[in-house]
Amino acid sequence: MRNQTKQILSWCLFDFANSSYSAVIAAVVFPVFYVSKIVGNEAGLGDLWWGRAISVSMAFVALTSPLLGGVADYSGRRKRLLSLYTLLCVFAVAFFPVLKPGMYFTGFLLIVAANIGMEGGLVFYNSFLTEIAPDEMQGRVSAWGFAIGYAGSILSLLIALPLVRNGYFGLTWLTVSAFFLIFSIPALLNLPPDRNAGIGLVGSAKKGVAYSWRTIREIWSNRTVRRFLAGFLIYEDGVNTVIVFSSVFAATTLHFTPMELIALYMLVQVTALAGAFALARPIDTLGPKKILMGSLLLWATVAVAAYFIDDKISYFFLAAVAGTGLGTVQAAGRAFYAQFIPDGRESEYFGLYSLVGKSSAIAGPVLFGYLSSTFHSQRPAILSISAFFAAGLLIIWGVDGGRSNVSRSR
Repeated sequence: MRNQTKQILSWCLFDFANSSYSAVIAAVVFPVFYVSKIVGNEAGLGDLWWGRAISVSMAFVALTSPLLGGVADYSGRRKRLLSLYTLLCVFAVAFFPVLKPGMYFTGFLLIVAANIGMEGGLVFYNSFLTEIAPDEMQGRVSAWGFAIGYAGSILSLLIALPLVRNGYFGLTWLTVSAFFLIFSIPALLNLPPDRNAGIGLVGSAKKGVAYSWRTIREIWSNRTVRRFLAGFLIYEDGVNTVIVFSSVFAATTLHFTPMELIALYMLVQVTALAGAFALARPIDTLGPKKILMGSLLLWATVAVAAYFIDDKISYFFLAAVAGTGLGTVQAAGRAFYAQFIPDGRESEYFGLYSLVGKSSAIAGPVLFGYLSSTFHSQRPAILSISAFFAAGLLIIWGVDGGRSNVSRSR
């Protein structure tokens, strides 16, 4: 029991670690820096290049995740792959200080590398959930991970605040890199060790291809899982697009300053943390499906409201409302999907889950960039996001399953 608690804490702490990247690099400071300082966004060109970088990196992760998930399960090298992807992100971010105005393609390449490291590693990170937590606690542990991650976002933004205020952007990126590396160490040390499957990387890769293809066919033949993944594909597109463009919308359309952006995002993290903790137990007791549907309804309403907002105070209020549903959308979705996974095939199934999730981050950012550059306004782009949440909600409504984890464990 003591070892299980240690593993759960280490697993949650990894979310604390990578949230420095999510907050400072993916969501708040670096997107605006890249879009406005490195590229220039007078005609929406910065939005276009930022959307391309996110979409290309997500496409790579989507295409490779099922293969690597199968390799991880078959060869037993799950934690080793988590370590490699984590280091790729850490070192890519460490090179961000070399960027200067006009180096948009170098920035594009570094963003792609960093995002592949971050998002690719989550395939293996997520796959540990069903191994370290019993059935009746998987919803809570999933939510705890997101909640502790929001605490990491808040701390990393507090560290970044004085650096950004004084224009030390290069030092900001180095701080994020160090934060991610240091706080990921407990997970890389304490999560269940790799198994010695007695097969090399080449052999496991070949087996992994066949393994993954079998999983894809198996899941495709299961109507319930197939419908869930279709809904996840659509609503997660909305989530990912909001995450990568919310600060750019605030800066470009509502003219938020860097300090106001950090304050805005910290507010979102505080409300997200509160929401994740408040709904952690209901995910298990009421079931992840009910919590997920309620969160999607909330986000669809928020996206429509954002279209009409033209002042900063209203946007702060709307961000606080949206934050309460941020963690629960992701935690409930992950707990819902975990109910479909056979024992011993966690990386394999979460590899496909990642393929769908990362594929969902391809269309949304490209659509946002296209609408923004076409209409020379971000408002039509932000309104389009509501359609993703509404469509995802309708599909998830028809999925069988997602009942209480507590009743399932009895």
